[in-house]
Amino acid sequence: MTESPATKTANGDVYQRVKNGLKPERNGLLSVTSCHERPPKKHYHTEEKKEVARGCPESRHGGLYRRPFIESFEETPMLVAVLTYMGYGILTLFGYLRDFLRHWQIEKCNIAREKEEQRDFVPLYQDFENFYTRNLYMRIRDNWNRPICSVPGAKMDLMERISHDYNWTFEYTGQTVPDVINLGSYNYLGFAENTGLCAESAAEVTIKYGVGVASTRQEIGNLDRHEELEKLVAKFVGVESAMAFGMGFATNSMNIPALVGKGCLILSDELNHASLVLGARLSGSTIRVFKHNNMQSLEKLLRESIVHGQPRTHRPWKKILIVVEGIYSMEGSIVRLPEVIALKKRYRAYLYLDEAHSIGALGSRGRGVVDYFGLDPRDVDVMMGTFTKSFGAAGGYIAGKKELIEYLRSHSHSAVYATSMSPPVVEQIITSMKCIMGEDGTTIGRDRVRQLAENTVYFRRRLREMGFIIYGNEDSPVVPMMLYMPAKIGAFGREMFKRNIGVVVVGFPATPIIESRARFCISAAHTKDMLDRALNVISEVGDLLQLKYSRHRIQPSTARPFDDSVYEDIDD
Repeated sequence: MTESPATKTANGDVYQRVKNGLKPERNGLLSVTSCHERPPKKHYHTEEKKEVARGCPESRHGGLYRRPFIESFEETPMLVAVLTYMGYGILTLFGYLRDFLRHWQIEKCNIAREKEEQRDFVPLYQDFENFYTRNLYMRIRDNWNRPICSVPGAKMDLMERISHDYNWTFEYTGQTVPDVINLGSYNYLGFAENTGLCAESAAEVTIKYGVGVASTRQEIGNLDRHEELEKLVAKFVGVESAMAFGMGFATNSMNIPALVGKGCLILSDELNHASLVLGARLSGSTIRVFKHNNMQSLEKLLRESIVHGQPRTHRPWKKILIVVEGIYSMEGSIVRLPEVIALKKRYRAYLYLDEAHSIGALGSRGRGVVDYFGLDPRDVDVMMGTFTKSFGAAGGYIAGKKELIEYLRSHSHSAVYATSMSPPVVEQIITSMKCIMGEDGTTIGRDRVRQLAENTVYFRRRLREMGFIIYGNEDSPVVPMMLYMPAKIGAFGREMFKRNIGVVVVGFPATPIIESRARFCISAAHTKDMLDRALNVISEVGDLLQLKYSRHRIQPSTARPFDDSVYEDIDD
């Protein structure tokens, strides 16, 4: 196969093209191997083997990567795609029929509607925009917002509830469902717990400082614990300074507008989180979107932006800010950070890295995607992360040069107007972070980082062996398993819950319409017995609902993840 711009990225990686024409930029990759001395010894189909062999640009680009970088996005089978569209079409037709019945009061209407005396007013409720909610979402609403009544650890207790009106309202029975294996929480390192050093330290700080501060950091809400936390975060990520915020979402949405504004350009990955999208929109900057993790698309936008400048005036942009995430929470993919940094340096842009899911969960030391690739943290201009996942707490941080942090202290809305972080939450973060760094005098943190990596590789490999289509990077603890059809979203969640496995199912509009999925989040707290139990149940439900769509099934093996594997052709 001849390399062309359509099949080659900025660093020379070659992608396998899709064969059914379904969105090649998103799900046309079968396998990508990048920048290690030699590719893993795997037996592929003839075409695949040629392309993966060309996938290592080390000899051409000086070796941007120091480790294997393998991601898979198997194409959607054509029949499955057609049936998925048909399923949504049928649901839409029935939705219009039910709306007709509700209009003539043949069926009871439970949705919020305008009062008769306000019919001539500007509408408060957008009736058509709520079409999806009332006719599709309500059918499977029982899969979301289930209250838990325990620590969200490896296992959890859920409150039992029932609905007598097809999920419009719920009634709690007073009973609980105990010992549900938790595959949905972002508790990557297992620090969301009510026993151990973190819980004890948080309890002691609560007694000393109380729960709330009742002031902003700029007034009288700046505690010594806040100062210690920020120094520790800067040390943890390897930069000069850091600043903590009480809410992860606001860390993005309130700080991006402080960094860029009118006359600036934001280049945003198409799958960036809603907080990044909101922050970019609030900034007033021009926003251009590049294809997910596609370095050729990013470089094209950078080149065009520098050549043409601002619209109409063609003046140079004041700033060009590239905004990416470490781990993309719906795709399970890891940003191609070495290439992003190379492009950023080449075109003299700034880089904003959101490590909400990657901090603590990636890297040999648990210090995020920069640690994972062995890069210099100083090459990232703005490092953002949250404490809500790997640290089992709440809030977020911005880290970087001292000048950047001092600027944000006086210009960030989240810093000026938001109440200070709760002292016990701060202590939870400090204790768990010291544990990861080994400053507590134990190896608990290092062991948990290693255990998470092992659990991730094991869980992903087993799912592929079973024949499921799995998205993302081999080392990502976020594991999306494709469901596709709308009817299977609710069915999978309910069947798993019947078997005491708690999972998160996701559909449109959070995902593309034909890419509904279950999203598993792996934790270091999961034991092998828990994972095996969950995998057996997933396989059982997968057979029941016919979810094993993969046509490139791996033969079961006890080999290590980069050892020989044999692929088996599966006829459509």
